[in-house]
Parts: sequence; C-alpha cells; structure tokens
Amino acid sequence: MKKLLAVVLTCALTVASLAGCGNSGSEGTTAGTTAGTTAEGTTAGTTAAASNFNTEKSISVISREDGSGTRGAFIELMGIEVKGEDGTKTDMTTVEADIANKTDVMMTSVAGDKYAIGYVSLGSMNDTVKAVKIEGVEATKENIVNGSYAVARPFNIAVKGEAEGLTKDFIDFILSKEGQEVIAKDYIEVVADAEPYAGTKPEGTITVAGSSSVSPIMEKLIEAYAEVNPNATIELQTSDSTAGMTGAADGTCDIGMASRELKDSEVEKGLTGIQIALDGIAVIVNQENPADDLTKEQVRQIYTGEVTKWADVQ
Repeated sequence: MKKLLAVVLTCALTVASLAGCGNSGSEGTTAGTTAGTTAEGTTAGTTAAASNFNTEKSISVISREDGSGTRGAFIELMGIEVKGEDGTKTDMTTVEADIANKTDVMMTSVAGDKYAIGYVSLGSMNDTVKAVKIEGVEATKENIVNGSYAVARPFNIAVKGEAEGLTKDFIDFILSKEGQEVIAKDYIEVVADAEPYAGTKPEGTITVAGSSSVSPIMEKLIEAYAEVNPNATIELQTSDSTAGMTGAADGTCDIGMASRELKDSEVEKGLTGIQIALDGIAVIVNQENPADDLTKEQVRQIYTGEVTKWADVQ
C-alpha cells in the first residue's frame, strides 16, 4: 500500500508541475485525503483501491450455512427471506453463493477475495476486512443502541426446563454485573443495573454449545466465571444456532447458544430462552474494495443474484 501511495503522490506532483504552482494547494489536499482515508480504513474513494479494483468482475457472494443464526437474522433483516401467503418463509439467497460454516471462515474468505461480500457479528470484526455503512450509517455499538443502525439481533442462550446447579449458577453470573461488564466490552449488555454476582460457586462440569457468533463472547464469559469459581469446568462447543438449540433440547449440552430468537418449534420442545446481549451484523467487503456505503436494497439484490457485478451496484 505504501508503494501504491508513493506512485499516486509522484503522479500528482508531476501533474502539478505541468499545470503550474497555483494547483499545489489543491493537490496537497488530495494527497492528504487519500493517505488519511487509507489510515482510517474507510477506502471508499482511495486512489489506490479504485485503480486496482475492476468493477466488471463478478461479485463473490459468501453466506453462512443453513442453521446459522447469523444467516437467519441477516436474510430476515435484509429482505432476502420472502414470506408466502400461506406463511411459509423462503430463503432467496442465490445458489451461486459460497458457504462459510463459521464466523472465522467468513472473515478469511472475504479477506482473501478482493471482490467478495459477506456478513459477520459486529463483535467479531477485525481489520482484515472492511464493514460498509448501511443506509449511510456505520455499524457501531453506539448506532445500534440509538437505533440508527437497524441490522441488529439478540444473542440468546437456552436451557430445557428450569436451570439447576452449576448451569443456573453460570447463567446467574452471565446476567450479573460482572458478566454484563464482560459483554459490554464488545457487545451491548441487556441487563440494566445488574446486581453483583452472588452465586454458590458449585463444583461440576457442564457443556455450552451452538452459535459460532455467540461463541467468542461465551468463551470470555467462561474465562471470567473461572476466576470466581475455579471449582467448575465449562466445555464450549462451537457449531451453529440450530445445533445449539437441538443439543439443549435433547440433553447433549446443558446450555445452547443462538444468535437469533428461539423458534416456536424449539420452545415447544421445552426450551427456555434467555437474552444475554445484543449484537449488530456487519456487512463486510475486502479492504481493497472501494465500496463504502450500501443500501439494504442493494445488499438484497446482491444476495438474491439480481446484481452480479460491482459495476451494477447503484
């Protein structure tokens, strides 16, 4: 990138010398804007990115697997899921989409493909990819709280029947002041004025399983709980939301994780859902993609296959 910026600046200086000294101030502003934009990571208009990005190339659409809570929330919020007159819902995601079965796989796939687009939990974002604005609004915790960024969903855990013993104590910790402080570092806490943890610190082993979007924050909660209750062992298994709910219902795990609301069919199996956090869904592109802002309709068109080239994203 430094080499590319050097080339841009050299070209700019050459043009300035031909045009005369009167343009030097404008030219300096352009160079400074380009460098500053790149440093901030918002590359919508960077000369380097634009010069290397062929908008006639096909968009590499990447989606999550069936059963993913992130996919379920994303297709609903973006209008990719269509509800029929009989109430049935149909996922209209293009059959050309590549499937990433975990959050980290999605991130790696988009980071490695200049023309890719994907989506991830906002709390899982890192600088290997770029989150675009949606309807002119940045994907930030503050914008989710104030309601201006609408692509958001709940993080839930679920147990079958009433939680007891170590399972209950760990859930009490998650909803306590200490647990919500862990969540607030990367996500949005849901318990206002939570009371300090005052559990019984029981011994034992339990298993938490499900959503790969909830898994990163659950891992941090488990680590924090271990500090106050070293007598407990909590095993974490990462898959997807549907698998987590199924595991909680059939007893193969003690707590299931879902990055969506529980389905009626899951509640009918005796599951009790507990919201532990709120999270946004960031629409992500490669760092070299000059796109900076998309509408929900543009995202829908890309994911349903109506638009297949970046040049047609208008």
